[in-house]
Amino acid sequence: MRKLIVYIMVMLAVSLSLSAADVSVAALRGPTSMGMVKLMDENEKGGENGNSYSFQLEGSADAVVPLVVKGDVDIAAIPGNLSSVLYARTKGAVEVIGINTLGVLYIVENGNEVNTVEDLRGRTIYSAGKGATPEYALQYVLSSSGLEVGKDVFIEWKSEHAECVAALKADQNGVAMLPQPFATTAMMSDPGIRIALDLNDIWEENVGSVLITGVTIARKDWAEKNPAALTAFLESYKASVDYANSDIPGAAALIGKYGIVPEKVAAAALPYCQVTLITGEEMKNALSEYLSILYAQNPQSVGGALPDDGFYYTGK
Repeated sequence: MRKLIVYIMVMLAVSLSLSAADVSVAALRGPTSMGMVKLMDENEKGGENGNSYSFQLEGSADAVVPLVVKGDVDIAAIPGNLSSVLYARTKGAVEVIGINTLGVLYIVENGNEVNTVEDLRGRTIYSAGKGATPEYALQYVLSSSGLEVGKDVFIEWKSEHAECVAALKADQNGVAMLPQPFATTAMMSDPGIRIALDLNDIWEENVGSVLITGVTIARKDWAEKNPAALTAFLESYKASVDYANSDIPGAAALIGKYGIVPEKVAAAALPYCQVTLITGEEMKNALSEYLSILYAQNPQSVGGALPDDGFYYTGK
C-alpha cells in the first residue's frame, strides 16, 4: 500500500511538472484586466493551478501591442477589434482564446431627459475613441435606430474621456458617451450626472448579439507548445472572473491593490463592467459577428479583412 501511495504521488508530481509553465501576461488597466485580479492574487501567494505568472499592466493598447509582436508576452488582454488587426499584422501568429469583457459603453447626461435613442435627436454627443470601437459602436447604434450623424444627431470627438465630462457639465443639453469605469467616475464627481442609455442593451436589441469590448489572445507558437498550461490558465481565469462577479467588495479591493482603478471606483463600477470569460464556439460565433459589423463600416478597423478560422482557439 505504501509503495502504491508513493507511486501515485510521484506520478502526480510528474504530471504537474509537465503541465506547469512560466506564463507572461499583459493587460490594460480597466475592465479588461479586472477579471484577472483573483488569479493575480493567488499567483502572488505561490502559484496557481501549476503555472507561475508574471503580469504587466499598461495604460494603453499601444504599449501592449509591441510586447505581443516581439514575443515578450505569451498572453494579452486587448480590445476586441485590435485582436483581428494583430492577427493580420503578424500573419496569423496570434489567436483569440476568450472574450473577457462585453460592452462597457454608456450614454450619460446631466439631467433626466434622455431615456431612448430617439431622445438623442438634435443633441450633441461628446465622446472619445474616434477611429476605434467606440466610434463604430455608436455609429451603428444611431444608424440602426434611424438617426443620421451630422443631420439628426451630432458627435463632437474629444481626445480624452475627462474632456467629455467637462464638455457635458458645460452644455446643459449635451450628453456624453463614456465607457466604464469613467462613467462611474463622472457620476461620483457630480450627483447630477446619470446613466441615460446602456449602449450594450441597445446593441443587443438591434443586432441580436453581444457588444464586445475586450478579448484575451495568446501567441500561437506558445499555445501549441504549452497546451496544458493554456488549459490551466483558462480554468484559473474562469474562477477569477467568477470571483470578480460574485464578490464585488473583495474584487474591488484587489482591483485597487493592483492599481487598475481605485477601490472605491471599482466597487461602484464593477457591476457595470460586464467582466466575463466566453470561450470555444460561443466565443467564435459572438466575436465573428461583431467583427463582421465593424468590417462593414470600415474594413481597416479589423485589419483590412475578416480573420479566418485559425484566428479562433476553440480547444479542438
